[in-house]
Amino acid sequence: MKKSPELDPLAQRPDLDFSKGVRGKHHARMQQGTNVVLIAPDLLETFPDSEAVNDALRSLKKIADRAERA
Repeated sequence: MKKSPELDPLAQRPDLDFSKGVRGKHHARMQQGTNVVLIAPDLLETFPDSEAVNDALRSLKKIADRAERA
């Protein structure tokens, strides 16, 4: 059974206007890369923001580096 054009998700949509779009607007930022990590709810009090998480990870990295040298 053939679907009608109104229900076809690949059909052209005249109400979409990309004439003012900027090609590559976010390209440079995406090249920098981002990592998204979800923190368990029970850790939110300990790590309320990304700065707290980064500080803890840096401390852990220092400990790991010292253990490797020894």
